[in-house]
Amino acid sequence: MGQCYGKTNPTNENDGTTTTTVVVSGDRNQVPLTPSNPGNGVRSVKNTPARSSNPSPWPSPYPHGTAASPLPAGVSPSPARASTPRRFFRRPFPPPSPAKHIKASLAKRLGVGKPKESPIPEDGSTEPQQALDKSFGYSKNFGAKYELGKEIGRGHFGHTCSARGKKGEVKDQPVAVKIISKAKMTTAISIEDVRREVKILKGLSGHTHLVKFYDACEDANNVYIVMELCEGGELLDRILARGGRYTVEDAKAIVVQILSVVAFCHLQGVVHRDLKPENFLFSSASEDSDLKLIDFGLSDFIRPDERLNDIVGSAYYVAPEVLHRSYSLEADIWSIGVIAYILLCGSRPFWARTESGIFRAVLRSDPNFDDLPWPSVTPEAKDFVRRLLSKDYRKRMTAVQALTHPWLRDDARPIPLDILIYKLVKSYLHATPFKRAALKALSKALTEDELLYLRAQFMLLEPNNDGSVSLDHFRVALARNATDAMRESRVPDIISAMESLSYRKMYFEEFCAAAISTHQLEALEGWEQIASTAFQNFEREGNRVISIEELARELNVGPSAYSFMKDWIRNTDGKLSLLGYTKFLHGVTLRSSNTRQH
Repeated sequence: MGQCYGKTNPTNENDGTTTTTVVVSGDRNQVPLTPSNPGNGVRSVKNTPARSSNPSPWPSPYPHGTAASPLPAGVSPSPARASTPRRFFRRPFPPPSPAKHIKASLAKRLGVGKPKESPIPEDGSTEPQQALDKSFGYSKNFGAKYELGKEIGRGHFGHTCSARGKKGEVKDQPVAVKIISKAKMTTAISIEDVRREVKILKGLSGHTHLVKFYDACEDANNVYIVMELCEGGELLDRILARGGRYTVEDAKAIVVQILSVVAFCHLQGVVHRDLKPENFLFSSASEDSDLKLIDFGLSDFIRPDERLNDIVGSAYYVAPEVLHRSYSLEADIWSIGVIAYILLCGSRPFWARTESGIFRAVLRSDPNFDDLPWPSVTPEAKDFVRRLLSKDYRKRMTAVQALTHPWLRDDARPIPLDILIYKLVKSYLHATPFKRAALKALSKALTEDELLYLRAQFMLLEPNNDGSVSLDHFRVALARNATDAMRESRVPDIISAMESLSYRKMYFEEFCAAAISTHQLEALEGWEQIASTAFQNFEREGNRVISIEELARELNVGPSAYSFMKDWIRNTDGKLSLLGYTKFLHGVTLRSSNTRQH
């Protein structure tokens, strides 16, 4: 069992050609959730065409998922709600997937004993070997600065050792050193991955639950990443030591720490892409030790409106949209949902005997909340996990919103700034007056839970004495939380897209309308009541006569959409009906409508 991803990178800025890296790995981090089975895979990097020989007959519902699906034949990219037989969920901590290493798979497919180490040519062409520049510009005096100790972990690309500083800020202090072999950096992409990992660790600084970065060094053979030494072991080990699950209160404490550090990473424009219990370490053996997020080897910078297409992560924790090659920060939230599910019940929510079977379960089945111990788990806890494991990434809570969920709510705990607020306000400012009127009506029907989150975010903008904010407030709040990583991911660029706010003020009532997500509200059990109340407000204040042609322009669809929109407008007065109002808020498109009809 391991990880796989296809990463598309331009090989020439002018000709637009691409190569795709496919990685399958199973470091010791991907051990099963049983104490008896060791990790047994390796990690390798190969290039392969980004085309599937088994195209799926189902259209992808994801707006940017145009690349071919990497899924096995017969796996629908549609997030259907069919249920996997319950027997898959009854056995806690099942054995790992026996998925083969990519080299073995390629050998079988190509009919050769061992695939060549050179990149796999596309369309039968060959690429000349080029010398790789493995100079990173890091300090060359590792031996003079650190004294290596014993090995404490091993992966395919390298291993981790304890060490002690000889000079500088870590003199006489224990540290951890990740040693990455240059000999195993066989592609330009693998070299860039190491460079990016160091850049992310260096750029992300100052969070309690993030492993501290000290230094990066290199010599002719290796790259050395020097970090804080966490001596408390993996979260996975503690889960196993507790018999497979945590108590509800202890699970809360773990989840809060995970959400806190992930919210910090997301605000900085960093998506981790490999969140799992093995990548969280305790700083010490103490029961109340701080949890630390580690291993940014698969992480990446991401701009606010960017979608990634690399198939990255560990199969048990991978989000559906990652398998569709179109995802953003929400993929990390899915992984946290899987971790929370495991903490509360001791079983994985999605499991099969093969990696392709796991992918089917992730895409097609819902988590089981019927078997023990779920009947005794509080409704708030189950709702929390469900809202993290929503197949539709748009309906998932953000890490910050999850911290305000009733299951975790603590008025004494400060709420961090949420990058989602910036994305939603930017969209609101670019919306038409009719759409803004619809959102304002919706904001007046919000639940107290939603208002609590919005009030916290509004106060983080430090409004004026008159209770208003302007563009400067958004800019200053972002700058106050900025790290080098935020500048690298170009998150502050979103401010330029909010320029219209520099000419006026925004009060809390309008902020609520601007900063709510219709998709997230649809995930609530009381959505129908919220929508009905909102429509009543819309009838009084914003509903006006609208033609099908005008409605189509509002939704950015063409004449072919007229047929399914005719039911949205009342014949009696030419205004939106309740159905039309909810569909309009949803931003339905012709493509998504056709998908539902099949």
